[in-house]
Amino acid sequence: MSAQRGFTLIEVLIVVAIIGVLAAIGYPSYQDYTQRARLAEARSQLMDARAKLEQYYQDNRQYTGADGAGFPCNATVINQNMKYFAYACALAGNTFTITATGQGGMAGFVFTINESNVRTTTGVPAGWAGAGSNCWVMKKDGSC
Repeated sequence: MSAQRGFTLIEVLIVVAIIGVLAAIGYPSYQDYTQRARLAEARSQLMDARAKLEQYYQDNRQYTGADGAGFPCNATVINQNMKYFAYACALAGNTFTITATGQGGMAGFVFTINESNVRTTTGVPAGWAGAGSNCWVMKKDGSC
């Protein structure tokens, strides 16, 4: 009598069930990880725009006019090559506020920075804590 080779249906079903459980646990963690990674775009762009506005201020002694063609707060310049956030500036004499608003999978996130380098989170999606905090929320628990 020859030995049979292969897997029984029960063995295959057990392996499929184990893979299903691992995927059910791993996929949400992966989604959270990718969402937190995308927040880096907002941080870097807000800090870069703030630095450019400070350079503009050093040259002109005011922020007004920094939204002209080719300047740091021009809508085309500040949003160039950005995927997950839309950026907007509010300029007034000696003050400014730059706002990053999430788009697509990042909808609900709203971060701001001003001339005093005050960073605020004014909006987070459902399930996230920390709207209104004095920093940019980077994790679901509201930590910065």
